[in-house]
Amino acid sequence: MDRPLRILFIASEVAPFAKTGGLADVAGALPVALRERGHELMVVMPRYASVNYQKFGLRRFWDSMGVWMGTGQLWCGVNMADHQGVPVYFIDYNEYFGRDGIYHDAAYNDYLDNPYRFGFLSRAGLQLARDMEFAPDIVHVHDWQTAPAAAYLKTWHWADPILGKAASVLTIHNMAYQGVYDSSCYPFLGLGWNNFNAGAFEDHGRVNFLKGGIAFADMVNTVSPTYAKETRTAELGYGMAPMLNNKGDDYVGIINGVDYSDWSPDADRLIPAPFTPDSLAGKALDKHTLQRRFMLEESPDIPVIGVVSRFADQKGLGLLAQAIEGIVNSMRVQFVILGSGDPGLESYFGGLPARYPGRIGSYIGYNNEIAHWIEAGSDFFIMPSIYEPCGLNQIYSLRYGTLPIVRATGGLDDTVEQYDEATGGGTGFKFWSATPGAVYNTVGWAVSTYYDRPQHIAQMMQRAMTQDFSWERSAVAYEEIYARAMANKARL
Repeated sequence: MDRPLRILFIASEVAPFAKTGGLADVAGALPVALRERGHELMVVMPRYASVNYQKFGLRRFWDSMGVWMGTGQLWCGVNMADHQGVPVYFIDYNEYFGRDGIYHDAAYNDYLDNPYRFGFLSRAGLQLARDMEFAPDIVHVHDWQTAPAAAYLKTWHWADPILGKAASVLTIHNMAYQGVYDSSCYPFLGLGWNNFNAGAFEDHGRVNFLKGGIAFADMVNTVSPTYAKETRTAELGYGMAPMLNNKGDDYVGIINGVDYSDWSPDADRLIPAPFTPDSLAGKALDKHTLQRRFMLEESPDIPVIGVVSRFADQKGLGLLAQAIEGIVNSMRVQFVILGSGDPGLESYFGGLPARYPGRIGSYIGYNNEIAHWIEAGSDFFIMPSIYEPCGLNQIYSLRYGTLPIVRATGGLDDTVEQYDEATGGGTGFKFWSATPGAVYNTVGWAVSTYYDRPQHIAQMMQRAMTQDFSWERSAVAYEEIYARAMANKARL
């Protein structure tokens, strides 16, 4: 950029304050990377009941802020905290956010007032910037929850002296979640019935938050180039392919960055032994310790395949479930599995160690230390996702020299280079068909390479560990689409 920018982030979750997935990681880490590049940031999110004042050092910023919605004015408080030099502001409105869950209750039932909660957040984030006289060059919003802010900029604030010149960028983290609700909530949003049409917020008679955001945003991106291509198709566009194709070059993919201060084997304080590309003795010790912890046969010669995942249809764990017994019955290989989710898969994977002692270990639930041990101590890491907008574990695996075995979809395809059996090039093993047979065959390819071409495994590990998927690199890519968004806004 030729000058520093003022950037307003509005997000429904921001790590480390509240997190359910990758959206929070981006909303937490990208502003820090942008600040380090000289830009001025402010981040706005809800103050959920789970956001602890003492733990995060929250302090009162404003006692009262009026936010006009389509049906009248609501009054909220504002808290703030510092996150690595970036100010984070918390919209404090107990009726909407004073509950432990972010999107749903403990029984995973979505809150019925979600369209009101996040419509209000979208307006409140803009109102806060306006009242603070923080005139942003860019308003960066995320997923359906804050997508309406892009529309508010062009309907409520088009001539506003503070917000009128701001360009909007909408980042889509998962196309499957669009915020589709009964049209009875639309008057509350106050976006005008002229915008309740098939080219904006109307979706078969209902309100679609994401669709409206796509229509109004100056630039739209998703979290990998391949996922951007996939979501332009009927299969993975979930009805949004026509809208995205209409955006043309104003819809792009940018790979998420990762925080190497947490996920790098040379500085990881959770693993038994650190290591570097030039000194891999620590990885051998981590593998031995992992085998012992999961009561596997303790042998440096047997390849270990790691799994850290939600047990969900998207993640392809059903494919692995159909292939894993054939793999361990026909190959000299071990599995270490960490995850939770679908009760049937929890029961299945949780029962495998008793049936295959010494060959399969599992931990049902989530444990951050074990996740780090698996990344560090495994030889391979498998992600057979049905679709994967970006993915993070395959990027962590690369840094730890743990070669990914992945289905070539979304960010998995973009971040893993296919093994070249002739030269030993590449950083992992990819397959395309979403079938148990493809999982079985690709694992077999990786295992045979481990035994028959160990020099190729060593070569791939070295290449994998030097890949750079830092947030600094992602921040540069975001600067480019910010510039394009500002140019698009200027042409209006």
